[in-house]
Amino acid sequence: MSNQFSRRDLLKSSAGLAGLGLFNFEERFTKSDLATNAALKGTVQHSTCRWCYQSIPFEELVVNAKKIGLTSIELTGPEEWEILKKHDMTAAIGWGKYPAGMNIPSFFNEVKNHDQLVAFYEDLIPRAAKMGVKNLICFSGNKNGMSDEDGLINCKKGIQRVMKTAERYNVTVTMELLNSKVNHKDYQADNTEWGAALCEMVGSDKFKLLYDIYHMQIMEGDVIATIKKYHQYISHYHTGGVPGRNEIDETQELNYAAIIKAIYDTGYKGYIGQEFIPARPGKMASLEQAVKICDI
Repeated sequence: MSNQFSRRDLLKSSAGLAGLGLFNFEERFTKSDLATNAALKGTVQHSTCRWCYQSIPFEELVVNAKKIGLTSIELTGPEEWEILKKHDMTAAIGWGKYPAGMNIPSFFNEVKNHDQLVAFYEDLIPRAAKMGVKNLICFSGNKNGMSDEDGLINCKKGIQRVMKTAERYNVTVTMELLNSKVNHKDYQADNTEWGAALCEMVGSDKFKLLYDIYHMQIMEGDVIATIKKYHQYISHYHTGGVPGRNEIDETQELNYAAIIKAIYDTGYKGYIGQEFIPARPGKMASLEQAVKICDI
């Protein structure tokens, strides 16, 4: 990514800026950057991703996001879940501090990672359940010359080892689909068909996919038809403007109102996670605009 901060940066320090506390909003931001109280329709559950707003102290982001009508700040960890709970919010999908050397490029498709990843999720799943966090993110890892078939087999072996715990605590382990064309070169879970095949192989309803609309538009296109075909394997959705991963308004190529309607027409009851990088100075104004676009 070309933005100053990235998801990988936040992964390296799980709590991010959570401990910085509240600041005087009016001193820090222009009026256009401050959230206003929003009246939403109630069909869509709205969320956003922490890493897209790293310049804003976490609790300040929580307060402003709640004013907009969000009830979740996701891709957050246990320390941040405490702050969310304080404000009667949650994390639609969470993560923690991964074992050393493991991140998006090195994950479940490498058998050597399995013991540490299993221990990690065995610890995090009960903590997530206690805090009301229903999804935890995971990744395939990069191919590094591995065939898609071997990647499926390896991921299945590792993921199946944590399914009893996930089922016991009613927490879904959710693998994100990412593009391997622009942002995550060589990533294995780069198409919905491969992800759906893995879900079938794992054989538990506590393993599903995070369908990132930005990433899958780049890789596959045909977003609405794909969602209709594979929705039973999807537990969470992310947004992002294409190209560039910026605001999801008329400056980009996707019709997000139509996409969100198609998602909820499948019977989906979960969250829509805004994962775009605001290009305009008024970050919270951009987030509020995105929420309104998706509030079908």
